[in-house]
This record gives sequence, C-alpha cells and structure tokens, in this order.
Amino acid sequence: MINVLPGHEKAAYAELKSIEGTKDVYHVFGEYDFVVIIEVKDLSILNSVVDRIRESDAVTATQTIVGAEL
Repeated sequence: MINVLPGHEKAAYAELKSIEGTKDVYHVFGEYDFVVIIEVKDLSILNSVVDRIRESDAVTATQTIVGAEL
C-alpha cells in the first residue's frame, strides 16, 4: 500500500506500472492512495522492488504485506 504526494497520482500510477514485478496497481480512496500487487520469486527480490518504489520522489509512505498461498 502506497501514499503519494497530492496531485502526483497519475505520474505515480504510470511509474508504479512500469516497475518490474508489478502485477496490478489499484488507485484507492482512504488511508492509502494505491494498492500494488507485486509477484516475485523470493523475498530478496521483493525487497528490491519495494526499495525501487520508495526511491520515487512522489512516494511518501509504503506498507508491505506479504501474502502466502494456502
């Protein structure tokens, strides 16, 4: 889940969609601006993708939730 600077939603959306490993990007309303679904092979790659997202000038905060298959 990601927060971005007000007024930067469109640019952030395009940037998030372009990051390798990003499966889906949803613009949402409420506490967060985006929910991003990332699909990677292991946690070290996930860490790299999250680091790349956090490098964006538009991103102000992230929260990562790791899902598991049942």
